Amino acid sequence: MIVGAQQVQADVHAPLPLRTIGDIRAALRSGHGFPGDRETFEEDLQRALESSSETDLKAVATVIVDYRGRIRLYQDPDFDIAVQEGIDLATRLKREDGNP
Repeated sequence: MIVGAQQVQADVHAPLPLRTIGDIRAALRSGHGFPGDRETFEEDLQRALESSSETDLKAVATVIVDYRGRIRLYQDPDFDIAVQEGIDLATRLKREDGNP
């Protein structure tokens, strides 16, 4: 099988499989996610587990969904552009409002 430059580029931006807690842990260990997410994921997951009953794991599911979203957001190649646009907008609005 021949792999061209286009195929390699497509693989770089392929979404990570984030179906399980193990997948999320692996992604965070690999440096995906925001600074501190690796540690806070474990803390948040532990708190959610401790507050959950055996029949109600909504808090655990919420933690998983939240960090899966954070990892995907961090992977988005347009994320840095969107953040910079937000910073530029806030700066412009401050200046228009008379703030330095």
